[in-house]
Amino acid sequence: MLTERLFAISERGSTVRAEVLAGVATFATMAYILAVNPSVLGALPDAAGVRLDHAELVTVTALVAGVLTIAMGLFANVPFALAAGLGINAFVAYTLVAGEGLGWAEAMGVVVVEGLVMLVLVVAGLREAVMNAIPDALKRAIGAGIGLFIAFIGFVDAGIVARPDSDAPIVALTPDLGTWTTAVFVVGLVAMAVLMARRVPGALLIGIVLSTGLAIVVNQLASGTPIPGAVRPDRLADTPDLGLVGAFSLDFFSTLGLAAAVGLVLTVLMANFFDAMGTALALGRRAGLTDAEGRLPQMRRVLLVESAGAVAGGAASASSNTIYIESSAGVEQGGRTGLANVVTGVLFLAAMFFAPLVGMIPAAATAPALVIVGALMLSVVADIDWEDVGLSVPAFATIALMPFTFSIANGVGAGMVLYVLIAVLRGRWRDVHPLLAVVAGFFVWYFLHGTV
Repeated sequence: MLTERLFAISERGSTVRAEVLAGVATFATMAYILAVNPSVLGALPDAAGVRLDHAELVTVTALVAGVLTIAMGLFANVPFALAAGLGINAFVAYTLVAGEGLGWAEAMGVVVVEGLVMLVLVVAGLREAVMNAIPDALKRAIGAGIGLFIAFIGFVDAGIVARPDSDAPIVALTPDLGTWTTAVFVVGLVAMAVLMARRVPGALLIGIVLSTGLAIVVNQLASGTPIPGAVRPDRLADTPDLGLVGAFSLDFFSTLGLAAAVGLVLTVLMANFFDAMGTALALGRRAGLTDAEGRLPQMRRVLLVESAGAVAGGAASASSNTIYIESSAGVEQGGRTGLANVVTGVLFLAAMFFAPLVGMIPAAATAPALVIVGALMLSVVADIDWEDVGLSVPAFATIALMPFTFSIANGVGAGMVLYVLIAVLRGRWRDVHPLLAVVAGFFVWYFLHGTV
């Protein structure tokens, strides 16, 4: 049987039925990215006034996720699905485009180059080496900081947090919380939290659908359109618009200068570098795919596909794609092989035809998902040794500076530099890996030249 030869289903104690159900479960838990990624990348125009089209963003988000998820299933034979990474997409929108003034094509070019660098690191066996050079506390702090940053964006998108005027605090509760947008956000947030607490598959997607339905009803009954975007489309399906595929540029080197451009590539690399290995190991352990020493035999293949996800995501303007922890839903459903990934990938490809349907989802409905995902990412701080100041201060700086300065780059760089400085000045320079010292030195230059 073809599926048996390709995926060794019986050998891993699974069945075709279990794998198919697992693939559907994973898609149900990940499908929210089809609404959230376009809402993040389409939130603002670049310096030239170019704003990415929502329908095109839905198409490329589904396309890249589908292709890479299938590739992971066929090449690595694991049930680890991929899609646009939350956090990196925010970095692209709010740091590269809004902060650095890059055009969208140039910003996606940064992602492509970063992905190529990761591919080289994987092929050379250096990705694991660099991974081992970073203290575990900082790895966790990077993930937690990105989570807090994502949650902050969710509150802003929902209109909960704002800067009402120049005399107000830097951030504050919006003066008027009694709006329909706030109501939709709160309903969505509570619904998602309750569904997740009850371990309902696809909780985020269900919450987004519920919030969108409420928003459409409100707009139908109220005068005007109190919730922008929540309108019924004139059609539910359409031919996929692939206009964004290939819309990237490497001109960011000339726009920023070589040193600053390299700094941003390194920053994206650092922000995108650590999640995949930890996520893959966690999923592998849960699926019983790790060996006696807790290692995942397919790790090199997994990292090759995941690194290609950055290249493909940038090249298609979907932002870097990475392994999703939501794949655990498929693992819990019984997924043990790449066949589950093939099913999930096919469903993502089918979703390309329903961009108009996804386009009716307002920011008020996707904002709760950002907050929930941010909260989940923040949970890793429990494993940081807060009593060791040499670790806790750099970790706190990493976590705090991301939302406080609205820049992932600032948090990553500050944590690295502080860790090295404190370790050296307290006489524990042997704790600093040479690779980490090089990265920290680069970030010192990075801050002094004010590139972010």
